[in-house]
Amino acid sequence: MALSIRVKEVTPLNDMMLSVLFVNGVRKKYDVKQLFDNFGQMFLPLKENPALFKNVYVDCGGCGIAWNENIDISECELWENGVVDPD
Repeated sequence: MALSIRVKEVTPLNDMMLSVLFVNGVRKKYDVKQLFDNFGQMFLPLKENPALFKNVYVDCGGCGIAWNENIDISECELWENGVVDPD
């Protein structure tokens, strides 16, 4: 993973999707639903509370995104499992 792959901006979308802009200018869509099977307990509050899902923010230094101190996703996960957004 190149050090330049940091998150610049994150926007919550419908259906538990995120639009993630990286500092290198690449924008990817990331489906949070894919985490429910393997990490359900951690991400369950997002599924149960749509208002919480919309409060996503970029972690300090762009090293990932978070909703609170217990729920976060690393920049590596977002980069590797996100899909390039052609828009």
